[in-house]
This record gives sequence, C-alpha cells and structure tokens, in this order.
Amino acid sequence: METKKDLKILFWIVAVFVAVFFMPLGSESFMTAVNATLDLTKWYAREHIVLCLLPAFFIAGVIAVFVSQSSVLKYFGANAKKWLSYTIASVSGGILAVCSCTILPLFTSIYKRGAGLGPAIAFLYSGPAISILSIILTARILGIEMGVARIIGAILFSVVIGLTMSFIFRKEEKSKKEEQMNIVPPPEKRPIWQTSFHFFTLVLILVFANWGAPATSEMGMWYCIFTYKWHMVGILSLLLCWSLVKILKLRLVWVITGVVITVISTILANLFIDNAKLIPLIPMVVAITSLSIILLADKQNEENREWLFASWGFAKQILPLMAIGVTMAGFLLGSTHDNTAIAGIIPNSWIEWAVGGNSLLSNFFASFTGAFMYFATLTEVPIIQGLLASGMGKGPALALLLAGPSLSLPNMLVIRGVLGTKKTIVYVLLVIVMATISGYIFGNLF
Repeated sequence: METKKDLKILFWIVAVFVAVFFMPLGSESFMTAVNATLDLTKWYAREHIVLCLLPAFFIAGVIAVFVSQSSVLKYFGANAKKWLSYTIASVSGGILAVCSCTILPLFTSIYKRGAGLGPAIAFLYSGPAISILSIILTARILGIEMGVARIIGAILFSVVIGLTMSFIFRKEEKSKKEEQMNIVPPPEKRPIWQTSFHFFTLVLILVFANWGAPATSEMGMWYCIFTYKWHMVGILSLLLCWSLVKILKLRLVWVITGVVITVISTILANLFIDNAKLIPLIPMVVAITSLSIILLADKQNEENREWLFASWGFAKQILPLMAIGVTMAGFLLGSTHDNTAIAGIIPNSWIEWAVGGNSLLSNFFASFTGAFMYFATLTEVPIIQGLLASGMGKGPALALLLAGPSLSLPNMLVIRGVLGTKKTIVYVLLVIVMATISGYIFGNLF
C-alpha cells in the first residue's frame, strides 16, 4: 500500500513539474486563456458567490432541516403521483431565477431527502432553464418564436429527461419505492404555512437580489422592479427577521442586533465604496455572517443549529468543485460577461465557425459546447445575440439555449458527487442529444 501511495505522490510531483517546466508563457493564446481564467474566477466570486450561492445554501438547509420528509416524499418521492411530481418539478424554474450552479444545493437537498430520481432530475434541469426572467429576455431580444420554443422545449426536456432517467435506472428506483413504503415520517414540528413562509421569503430574497438590469432603457415592469429591487430585498429581509423570531423562536435582541449591524454596513458601503456592483455585497456578507452567528449561538433549539450545519455541509461539498469547474471553463472556453469577451485556449472563431448553418453537426456542437460553458443567470441571451450576429444559425442558437444554462462543467462535477459517474454521464448525454434534435427541427422550421 505504501508503494502505491508513494507512486501516486511521485506521479503528481512529476506531472506538476512537467506542466510548469513546459508552460508556454511566451504564447499569446496561452496567456490570454490564463487572463480569461482569472477574469472569470474574479467575476464569479464578485457577482455570483455572495448574492446567489450563499443564499441558496441556506435555502437548501431549510429543505434539509425544516421541510418534513413526508412533504418531500408526498410531492417528489418515488411513490408520488407522477403527474404531480413532474408538474411541480418542471415549472419550478418559473419561480427560481437561478443558474446551473445555484440550483445544485437545492437539488442535492431534495434528492437526499428522498425525492425520486426522475422528479429530482426534472427539478435540476428546469430550475435554470425556464425562469420567467430568462424567457422574457429571450423573447424580447432573440424574438418571440425563440422565447416560445425555449419555454416549450425546457418544460418538455425536464419531463422527458426525468422520465428517461427514472426508466433507465428503474431497478434502483424500485428499491427506493420499496424503502419509502416502509418509512413512517415523524409528525410535523410546525404548521406547513410557517415553514412555507420561511422558505419562500428566502427564495424571494434570492430572486430579487439577482434581478437583472433591463436590456434597454425602456420603462416598464422589468425596469421598475430592477430600480426598486433592493427596497424589496429590504422589506423581505424584515419579514425574514419576523420569521426568525416568531417561527424559529430566536431571541429578539439577537435579531435586532444583527439588523442594526447590517444597516450600519449598508450605510458605510454606500459612503466608502465607489463600485455600485460591490456595494450590495457588504451588507449581504454581514447579514449572512450575523445569521450564522445567531444560529450557532442558539442553545435552546437544536434544529436552528442544524440549519446552519446543513447549509455549511452543502457549501463544503459544492464550493471546491465549483472552483475547479469555473477555473477549467475559463481556461478552455474563455470569459464572457458584462460586454467583456476574453478568449480561452479554444479560439472563439472556431466556435462561431462550427455553429453556422443548421446541420446536425452544428447543432450538436452548439449543444456540446454550451453544456460545458458556464452561463450566469440571463447572460446566455446577450452571448447568443452576439453569436447570431457572427453568423450562428437559429437552430444552434436554440440548442445552446436549451443545453447551456442548465449544464456547465462546474455543475457536472457537483452532480457526479451526488449521483455518481454513470447517472451524470447519462443525464448530460440526454440533454445534449435532445438539444441537438430540438435545434435541428427549429432551424428547419424558422
């Protein structure tokens, strides 16, 4: 055993040495890819971790601790009525404005609580694919036919992929059904409306905190919500404080102290930080830190501490894999965000050349490339708008829309940790194949 261990250590020493020794620092394309890697990682840390993933971890913690197992089994379990479980799972994206990475803690939580593989997969796909925001933006910028095709395709994909996964792994699902038939869930600790209030308050904070800017300067509901989104987040945060005191029974003085500290941090951030995008991050970090300390200090209700530990468990499992995936995606495919486009080691011109026209190959390439790229919420639309202007066909554009937002390299690494290699490969292949076929049909129709 020691010999095998030593050989493994020797292999990695040699591999790292060779990689450093032959590193092509004089190559412009290599240095550009390194720059893209650092740019994407920095942008991801600033724009996505604090406002998206951290709240998502706490939402996942709520599911893991406060949402009763009987509720999960009733709506998502292996013995639940299929029409009910798949309907709820497939339209869940209309509520959540999340990306392929933010959905992961929520998916992991419901799956570990006993959700069937099919409904869990449907939820995993639909979460990033059919948010109301993304559909509206797609229809406005890329055309009404693209918006309609996206929402129909995404809902059908989530159901078909979920049912297919459930069928392929039916032996495991049969075992899960038999196990769940013998489960006698413990009684509800609190009324369902209280748990729902707490859960959806957190979900709405996540939605409005990440509400994207309107595509144009036109006035309307989208612009109005974007203008006042932080006011809405503030109101929702007060409702959350009420929930912490009245539902979770945390001490009032602790919650008020957390509110005061968060308000002070908001004022200081507005006074001393020039970058408008960084200002909300300070109070969000302070609020999450305050909540974590309050939950950790609560000795009266062990369930509140479990909420914190469950959230930390998801963060510990997901964040390292996410970091590896974002780094690899940036190096290979580049960094595209906020009118910034830096090429990865794979030239963008190759991608644009490969997705022109409407052949099966171009649709497959768009699906395959999109599956490995990382798209933050709503960023896929301006990216595809630019690709269409460069000669991308409408079919490959839809294929990219159906495969890209719901998958990414970081997403795949985390899914593999939850489902295993075999299920992950089957899921990814199903998404790519269905996106390819859908794009090809759409391209021939339009």
